Amino acid sequence: MQTSMIAAIYKNFLGHAPDWYKKTIIAFLIVNPFIFMVDPYIAGWTLVIQFIFTLAMALKCYPLQPGGLLLIEAMFIGMTSPGHMMHEIEVNLEVLLLLVFMVAGIYFMKDLLMFLFTKLVIKVKNKLILSLAFIFASAFLSAFLDALTVVAVIISVGLGFYSIYHKVASGKEFHSEHDHTSDDELGSHDLEDFRAFLRNLMMHSAVGTALGGVMTMVGEPQNLIIADKAGWDFVEFFIRMAPVTLPVFVFGLLTTVVLEKTGMFSYGAKLPTAVRQILVDYNDHMDKGRSKRETAKLVVQALIGIWLIVGLATHMASVGLIGLSVIVLATSMSGVIEEHALGKAFEEALPFTALLCVFFGVVAVIIDQGLFQPVIHWVLSFEGETQMVMFYLANGVLSMVSDNVFVGSVYITEVTAALEAGQITRDQYDMLAVAINTGTNLPSVATPNGQAAFLFLLTSAIAPLLRLSYGRMVMMALPYTVVLTIVGLLATYLGLADATQVLYDMHLIEHHLATGAGAPASGH
Repeated sequence: MQTSMIAAIYKNFLGHAPDWYKKTIIAFLIVNPFIFMVDPYIAGWTLVIQFIFTLAMALKCYPLQPGGLLLIEAMFIGMTSPGHMMHEIEVNLEVLLLLVFMVAGIYFMKDLLMFLFTKLVIKVKNKLILSLAFIFASAFLSAFLDALTVVAVIISVGLGFYSIYHKVASGKEFHSEHDHTSDDELGSHDLEDFRAFLRNLMMHSAVGTALGGVMTMVGEPQNLIIADKAGWDFVEFFIRMAPVTLPVFVFGLLTTVVLEKTGMFSYGAKLPTAVRQILVDYNDHMDKGRSKRETAKLVVQALIGIWLIVGLATHMASVGLIGLSVIVLATSMSGVIEEHALGKAFEEALPFTALLCVFFGVVAVIIDQGLFQPVIHWVLSFEGETQMVMFYLANGVLSMVSDNVFVGSVYITEVTAALEAGQITRDQYDMLAVAINTGTNLPSVATPNGQAAFLFLLTSAIAPLLRLSYGRMVMMALPYTVVLTIVGLLATYLGLADATQVLYDMHLIEHHLATGAGAPASGH
């Protein structure tokens, strides 16, 4: 009886995940306490690598469960404390609220999104122009909205396209009930080509969020912290970043052109003719059958979309609260009044929110064990342009494995302390702030754990449908990673100092007093 009970517990552990995966997680849990007893620093890095492994295996098992088990054990053995994890969650509360409310808000605007993007995909038959349209739109929106919001929009659209095609290919009508996660009824060979096409658009869009998000102080949470520490407003932030961000943006678009033309790294997939026809038929069907009430819904959703962009761009309120207002406005004006109808909207966001909390627990371990301290001290030992480049690279490397908000805030705090101690001038400080911001945003597209938007895409409902694994995302992001990192590096090393001087001479920016930095970041 004893043996059978143990066998039953093992069978229940992580459900239908592969046997080798279960044994790997158990091995991690057994060895970690012993490594911690020998060397806490090595144990900290071991935990980070193990957590990255759980993210990499997201299609085998959602990372929340194995990652959560590793973190719980880490707390019990003393790698960090629940209080410190809670502090990290509190610091990033805006990000969590954004995720919960904004993703749910986007769910109630999917009619408008499907309407607009269906028109775009049908009208633009050239795949290159379509890819550029997706990456440009993502970059533009991410400059004013959070990247997670933009990715949520793109996921919603992709999921809509996939479900329409899957339904029709399975022999059903547009409005029929259908399980698009099962391929049992599917009678088409175009599915793999369509998956490749959607993967291309998803990845172009995800990279676009990084290209746009780096440009403005509201593009990413760490940008706000850096702007606050440096005492920059929206316009000054944009101008100071421009010598690096504009060349990177141009080369990012050129990379899209090269990838689509050559078909390298799994890009260049075309929309199958049969699938295009289904989307055209769907569009005609919706246009013909659209009632006055449904048209009114689209108009209201368009007005809510305008409110969303204006509200976020002007920083009228916390992004999470604006997301909540979208839910209230969209549901009240669309006749959604039942609790269960509201609940569906939160299904996508809540598992990732829980995962993100575990991620912040791992960040607490990184801080408590001082995993990045040697790198920070080493970088601060350099001088001049070399120091800027080293800051950019060190930020980039750390941002590939850790939370960008954490990396950016740690570095800007250290640099602010160096300014206050008189180790660097205020002008140096301003240029280092540019290097820190671009370094945390650009190279981090290398891995899903480097960008929250990438991580959200990897763990979303669309990833398994499109066979978008961790490894595939890394591979497809690789050309962008190389181009964005190198162009950003060259712009920082060769052009930033001269370009900044030109901006001073043109009086587009002014020199700050040394005492202008060092104010604590608002809300942190």
